[in-house]
Amino acid sequence: MWGNAKNPKPAKQSAKIDTLIGQNTEVRGDIVFSGGLHVDGIVRGNVIAEEGSGSLLTLSERGQIEGDVKVPNVVLNGTIVGDVHAPGHIELAAQARVNGNVYYSLIEMAMGAEVNGNLVHRSEAADSVVALKRNGNSSEPKTSETADS
Repeated sequence: MWGNAKNPKPAKQSAKIDTLIGQNTEVRGDIVFSGGLHVDGIVRGNVIAEEGSGSLLTLSERGQIEGDVKVPNVVLNGTIVGDVHAPGHIELAAQARVNGNVYYSLIEMAMGAEVNGNLVHRSEAADSVVALKRNGNSSEPKTSETADS
């Protein structure tokens, strides 16, 4: 009766950690990863997820990153000195500190979290338009000024 429910509530998915940077560890240089990265130590460099990986960065309250972060999904409870680009989801827990801009699509922010910079909402549609314009594939009609150039 109790354990035989046909539609049980889905269990909260726990993030798989593929890489762990321990509390007494300092890494100097950029980190490029896929999967799950958990940081308890210090990273002095950029943290970048491989494109299309759906990766997750978890920064504990003891963790610190000095550099830009470009990861689709981010859970912060430590300190980042640099810009954060999270096109998927970002969660700022109570002890999160960001000294830089946060570029996000979906954001959760707990009371006590701190961002010393701008919060910039980025939708996937806006990113697609920017990518098209960078590649010269803009579908905007040409005006007489642009046609002459």
